[in-house]
Amino acid sequence: MRFLTSFGLSFLILLAAAGWFASGTLVMGGQGPGNGETSIITLIEGEEHGPIATALSDAGMLVEHSPEEVELARMTVAERVAQNANSAAPEVSVRTQTFSLQPMPIEVTLRGRTMAKANVAAMAETAGVVNTVHVAKGQRVEIGDLLCTIAPGTRAAAVAQAEASVAQAEAGLAQAQLDFNTNAELRERGLAPANTAAAVEVALSGARAQVSAAQAALDNAQAEMDRTRITAEVAGLVQAPIAVQGSMLGQGGTCATIVELDPIVFSGSVAEANIGLARTGLEAHLRTVNGQTAEGTVTYVAASADDATRSFPVEIEFPNADFSIRDGITAQATVEMGTLPGHLLPQSVLTLNDEGVLGVRAVEDGVVAFHAVTIVSDSRDGVWVTGLPQSIDIITIGQEFVTDGQRVRAGEAAPAEQGEPA
Repeated sequence: MRFLTSFGLSFLILLAAAGWFASGTLVMGGQGPGNGETSIITLIEGEEHGPIATALSDAGMLVEHSPEEVELARMTVAERVAQNANSAAPEVSVRTQTFSLQPMPIEVTLRGRTMAKANVAAMAETAGVVNTVHVAKGQRVEIGDLLCTIAPGTRAAAVAQAEASVAQAEAGLAQAQLDFNTNAELRERGLAPANTAAAVEVALSGARAQVSAAQAALDNAQAEMDRTRITAEVAGLVQAPIAVQGSMLGQGGTCATIVELDPIVFSGSVAEANIGLARTGLEAHLRTVNGQTAEGTVTYVAASADDATRSFPVEIEFPNADFSIRDGITAQATVEMGTLPGHLLPQSVLTLNDEGVLGVRAVEDGVVAFHAVTIVSDSRDGVWVTGLPQSIDIITIGQEFVTDGQRVRAGEAAPAEQGEPA
């Protein structure tokens, strides 16, 4: 009896499961969302709405789907999420700020080193023994400062002799002038023949020539004497080689070498991609590896590129009145090449869209729109970008919580909030 009871109960459970299974739907995969769905009763009867299906439907046991449920089944997951977001999500409040086009400075950074404007060797113009060296290595000198003195030797005597010759020639000139005046007076009185005038005129001209020759000899002797004093022709710092007191210095020998450090010159190269913007007179900012800074201008741009680097050498001069910037220091110079239209934005407004593109989110007629940007340069005030319209209302607070095409309530950011990270 117990066996029959268990068997009967199992049969009823199996019959109920078969009925429940028959009231369901068979889904054939690979046909897209909402396609390939067929009720099991239809498969058993071989037709839609057969007698069994009608009976089950009247009994409320057959699963039926409304057109809305069928359409929902055909939608993808992304479409359902978008539909739910647009229909159920309330408008989000964001803060915006208006940004307009403005001149964007084009700056090119060059790397190179500093170098002295010139290394000038103060050379002797005459030979002789070095009597005195008036400077030492590292000493600062100005134009005209005395560097070395050469022993005068016989030059002083030559100057004295030339001075005596000048005095003698001047005396002869005075006598010739007196004879000329006396002859002219006598001829006026008729006491001297007229043909004597030529002789006194020749004598006067000869005396004048003798004075000129004597003066020229004196000038030469004095110039030779002056050459014993070697002076600085440029301002700068003294460095080796320096002559030694008591040594013989030949004509053309070096008394001292002067490094001209004002102005200091920056030597670098401009890439061929930027050479079209390079020209002399552009302003530049120098910063050395040890933190020194200066402001200067471009003074030279090469006409030919370097064969190895395909870049163009340039030189920039910077004032260096205190000689604080030394020769040969590694440095970089930022050259202002001009301006282009761009937008200066705070870094906090930059974001990425779903494809990973860098840009900003703006509000256009109450709807969020994404605009891709290209970063040109950055500064203390923000980043310079291109790719935006002339005027745009960019979301400054809340841009990470909205999506493209979403309707939002936009309010202008307060001054303290403008550029504040979201």
